[in-house]
Amino acid sequence: MKKIKLEKHHLITAGLLVLCAACIVSLSVQFLSMREEEPIYPGPGVTSVEMLSDYYPDLAGSNGDTKIYVLDSGVEGPSMLVLGGTHPNEPSGFITAVLLIENCEPQAGTLYVIPRTNHSAFTCNDPQEGSPMRFTIETPGGERWFRFGSRATNPVDQWPDPEVYVHASSSQRLSGSETRNINRAYPGRTNGNFTERLAYGITEFIRQNDITITVDLHEASPEYPTINAMVAHEDAMLLASQASINMQIEGMNIGLEPSPTNLHGLTHRELGDYTDTLALLMETANASQGRLHGKMTPELVVTGQDKYYYRAGLYGALYVDFPETGIPLDVRCARHLTGVVQIANAYGEIGGEKGILDLGDVPSYSEIIDTGIAVYLDPTIDGWGES
Repeated sequence: MKKIKLEKHHLITAGLLVLCAACIVSLSVQFLSMREEEPIYPGPGVTSVEMLSDYYPDLAGSNGDTKIYVLDSGVEGPSMLVLGGTHPNEPSGFITAVLLIENCEPQAGTLYVIPRTNHSAFTCNDPQEGSPMRFTIETPGGERWFRFGSRATNPVDQWPDPEVYVHASSSQRLSGSETRNINRAYPGRTNGNFTERLAYGITEFIRQNDITITVDLHEASPEYPTINAMVAHEDAMLLASQASINMQIEGMNIGLEPSPTNLHGLTHRELGDYTDTLALLMETANASQGRLHGKMTPELVVTGQDKYYYRAGLYGALYVDFPETGIPLDVRCARHLTGVVQIANAYGEIGGEKGILDLGDVPSYSEIIDTGIAVYLDPTIDGWGES
């Protein structure tokens, strides 16, 4: 009898070990799958693809190295850098960068696009948020998937967080979790933590290429006051003012705010202070990023439709109008894309000393709203939906 009990105990133990092993394998597969990058299809305007480590070699072979897409018109003129994926849980910035890479054909000047600014943050999710690892968009040529990541660098690459994060060049003190937020790390430093070195790489790229304009694309929760807005360094305020007028003419409401001089680490402050670039940041309204939404799903990311945000809007608790149909990715990308184009146009209109930056035949805000972005993400079609 005792022997039978022992054998039964061994069988149960063995079964539990097998179950644990299966769980470990399953979780490991999911963990490693976060390292997989969604395919991006460079369009006819892309003349070369570089790596950030070309400008800061210490990043080579690390999870922070990232691709830089160069769209050189061949006509001398100013340059623009578009940063997508600073925060990979703000997908319209990343998708707008992909739209530019796959469709834009500049006619004067040079466009640089970094879709995965914090590459490491695309390889993880924010803990306890229930976020999806990816979302999909159905294009005429088939379904495409895209990564939904974290606001912060993967803790595998940088850990632990301190109790208090001290911004190196200003001594500004922030919550310790901000130490993995690349948009609190600029201008970065070579002897800093992983995220600070990523920020240094971006800053160094701007310096070495003498980038004329830098536009950082973001999203914010509907209850956040700086939303549907452009934030500009004081050196870029004339450019931003003209661009905002252009956007209003296109039918797109946009707020304009000066970069606070006492808030450090952000692109619109530090890149404007430490380089010669004209630094701007844009925000759209993203329900999946806020605190009031219901179940976190890939559909919420794409449709932006949420009954709780709709109700909050009826109570006047939001800083944007939130219709029952939501604020979809189509609208958010249309805002960002229009902003990028009109900032480029505004540079010539204000008499920028480097000449004209012409991004070519880009659809208007209303055209993108009417058609949606899916047609422009179809890998079987070239150049803003033209065969």
